[in-house]
Amino acid sequence: MRLVQVMVPTGKREAVLDVLDEEDVDYAVSDETSGRDYTAVVTFPLPTAAVEPILEDLRGVGIERNAYTVIVQAETVVSDRFEKLKERYESDEEEASNGDRIAREELVARAEEMSPTIRPYVLMTAVSAIVATAGLLLDSPAVVVGSMVIAPLIGPAMAASVGTVVDDNKLAVRGIKLQALGGVIAIGAAAIFAYLIRSANIVPLSAGEVFAIGEVRERLAPDVLSLVIALGAGAAGAVSLASGVSSALVGVMIAAALVPPTAVVGIGIAWGAPEAVLGSAVLVLVNILAINLVALIVLWRMGYRPKLWFREEEARASTIKRIAALAVVLLLLTGLLGAFTYSSYRTADFDENATAAIEAELPPEATLLDLEVVYEGFPLQTPRTVVVTVGYPPSESPPDVGPRIRERVTDLAPEPIGPFGQRDVRVEIQYVAVDRAAG
Repeated sequence: MRLVQVMVPTGKREAVLDVLDEEDVDYAVSDETSGRDYTAVVTFPLPTAAVEPILEDLRGVGIERNAYTVIVQAETVVSDRFEKLKERYESDEEEASNGDRIAREELVARAEEMSPTIRPYVLMTAVSAIVATAGLLLDSPAVVVGSMVIAPLIGPAMAASVGTVVDDNKLAVRGIKLQALGGVIAIGAAAIFAYLIRSANIVPLSAGEVFAIGEVRERLAPDVLSLVIALGAGAAGAVSLASGVSSALVGVMIAAALVPPTAVVGIGIAWGAPEAVLGSAVLVLVNILAINLVALIVLWRMGYRPKLWFREEEARASTIKRIAALAVVLLLLTGLLGAFTYSSYRTADFDENATAAIEAELPPEATLLDLEVVYEGFPLQTPRTVVVTVGYPPSESPPDVGPRIRERVTDLAPEPIGPFGQRDVRVEIQYVAVDRAAG
């Protein structure tokens, strides 16, 4: 429910009251005695679904933006007449199809309010990226989640989408610029913080050891399922904005799709291995595009259009163009995610098969202690170096299984990568004397 107050310009009083009478809306009129260009203030309650059509009717009789219209949320309206008005709008098929979505004017106002000013936006984005970087290096999911809570990322995404569907170019451009700025700030802050941590030897790890950290490793080779988070976040963000409910939790979901992979990109830059985090960079781009694409589609399907009817075709054309552009780029990048998914499957399959093959070649007294595989390639990774550590009893000689293990592991390589079709995999065998009794 909404409580609407309209300051009626001189000469428009009777026209405004006629509109409200025709719609059976109860109202209270107060005379305006300030001596300005207004003659009265009209106050009336409305069901949420009735706000936009009533405002359209008032706009038709001359209540434009130069007049003041204030819309506030009403907790309770005790009136049988109001209940009848509410039932009438709920029974109207066209209005009922909109559900409880807020009016276009409220939508734009909420999007503008959620779109922060530059200084706090930059500060909060940088702090969020730094906290996420610390959480990733600590391998702490709780800290990573905390970084999502303070990330102000939902506002710019929703501003860009709302500005597009209602043909508010200024709002749309502001949302796009803020998203681009946020990405640059987040990656820069994460990279600088991670570099300082590395330089101060607070995290004395090599690039390989850093990328082996659980929270970091999860985001190095994202798969297609990662896209589901962004799609859900975009849809939830648009619905929560249009329904007038709190978007705080949805903002955390959007941050979950963007902040951790952005921090991983910064970590990769700081450790001098940007090629190792290309997957995370692709994931960031895919998630940003997916959030904007789904939000655009949801808001348009919910019936939001420009204020002026003759601008609707222009807004439709602009929306379709942006949806098409986002969809094409998203499709291409999703192909990369598909390649990452397939690559992850191949590497996991190779590890499993190689382990089974090596264990099959070992004599009963020997044990496979460790299997380390170094992969190369983008986005499809292939094994280049395989280090096999075999344990044997100290009282016996190392088992002569090296040639057979090399042959089996080489045959299991996913594809020929040598210049003449051979599988160019280097297999190293290490033998370690293991006293099982002492263990």
